[in-house]
Amino acid sequence: MTDGLSPAATLRLDVWLWAARFFKTRSLAKHAVATGKVEIGGQRPKSSRGVRLGDVLRIQRGEETFEVSVRGLSDLRGPAPVAQALYLESEASRQAREAQRLLRAAARDGYLPPGQRPDKRARRLIRALGDIDAG
Repeated sequence: MTDGLSPAATLRLDVWLWAARFFKTRSLAKHAVATGKVEIGGQRPKSSRGVRLGDVLRIQRGEETFEVSVRGLSDLRGPAPVAQALYLESEASRQAREAQRLLRAAARDGYLPPGQRPDKRARRLIRALGDIDAG
């Protein structure tokens, strides 16, 4: 674990993302950085770039976007409360994520999954409808 007391202390970006529990594995963090899902100060970094205290990161994970500032450096993946202490999410980011979550929940409202599997006749109808769209 890096103490973060010296101003020159840095840690690889993919290691920090993994330790802060934004991604389950380091290779997933590295892939996210390589595909442009992570920005530091508005710029697209490499996964080996050093993260410093005070850096502002924009992390896109699935449909969620996080805007965080780095508060601590750690190269060990610990429990969630320890990982959450490594960053501070902006209030605007938190509100935007909550609004997106509510929109997704509203879009799901009214959907009622079928109570059972379709029978033979219903499967044929479903296949027939699929064929219409393909043609």
